Amino acid sequence: MGERKVGGSRYLYEPFDAAQARIEAHERVTDERWKGLERRLNGIETMLERLEKRMWLAVYGAASLFLANVALAFLQG
Repeated sequence: MGERKVGGSRYLYEPFDAAQARIEAHERVTDERWKGLERRLNGIETMLERLEKRMWLAVYGAASLFLANVALAFLQG
């Protein structure tokens, strides 16, 4: 039977696939970038929802002022 070598670095005796390690590192980096992108997009979506609410509030405010002016004109005239 073959003798098992003792001592030294395990990398001297075990095969190391540099391409596979590079692919795994790239996948981890890509996953982190994707998580960051999703987090930023969620923030943008939240800000857009808030802006939409404010815009509708402004539209309803302007419409109510217009209707109040019309009602006041009918009451006076």
